[in-house]
Amino acid sequence: MSPNLLPVALCLFSAITVAIVNVLVKRGGDILTGRVVVHNTMALTVVPFLLFFPLPPLATWPLIGTSMVAHWVYQFCLVRAMHRGDLSLVYPVMRGLGPLATATFATFFLHEYLTPIQSIGLFAACFAILFFALPTAATVEGRSLDRKALFWAALTAVGVGLYAVSDTRAVRAMAEPMSFIIALFLLDPLGVTLVFLWQRRGRIREAIRPQLRAGIFGGLAGSLSYGAAIFAYTLTDAAHVTALRETSVVFAAGMGAWLLKESFGARRTIAAAVLAAGLVLMQAGA
Repeated sequence: MSPNLLPVALCLFSAITVAIVNVLVKRGGDILTGRVVVHNTMALTVVPFLLFFPLPPLATWPLIGTSMVAHWVYQFCLVRAMHRGDLSLVYPVMRGLGPLATATFATFFLHEYLTPIQSIGLFAACFAILFFALPTAATVEGRSLDRKALFWAALTAVGVGLYAVSDTRAVRAMAEPMSFIIALFLLDPLGVTLVFLWQRRGRIREAIRPQLRAGIFGGLAGSLSYGAAIFAYTLTDAAHVTALRETSVVFAAGMGAWLLKESFGARRTIAAAVLAAGLVLMQAGA
């Protein structure tokens, strides 16, 4: 495969698999428990690789710690957003605004800058998100719920930008990207698991049982998804990876309408197409 096409292929693969993960978690109903099963399954998938890859260098652990905090912020906001809104509403916002957050943080922390064409694509994507963000509920109570969901979805997007830049800095500081992937996957579940043990105390087994099958499948998909994204971070700019990866909004919104019977409609169909076009334009302008 051409070196120029490899990061594109990795990001598209990551986009599809991350959409599958979020649909499975949302479909299970209990978002917090679903994320716990997913993240702990992801941790288990890298345990065998401990025998074949070295631990990250000692000097990189502060970077890994920064990534962990960014991931925990993202997870907390994600759970809040998905509890409060339809997947077809919150997912396009939190993932579609992710490239904007990543591009902003990458400018300051990675010294990566967008070209004029990429900037046009980014603003087109953000404009499309405004159409997703319009409340769809018919009642006052429903519209209020939409606004709360959108608030947490926007904070989730900030989390996406934080972890994308933090992970990029960490993985580029290592000779072996797999060392970072192992450390990330093993430490990532700690925050959400502690919250789960506190929130679901006294009924942990009952909470996990109905989420187990979908969560394990989602964890396997999640391992493939973010593993591919991390390798893509070593090949091109962080904003490019995030932009193309976030075409997952189209896959997730479509799956939400199909599998979860959520309202999609003509407006969101058009917005999804414009959003995807803007994100792809960002990649094409590289």
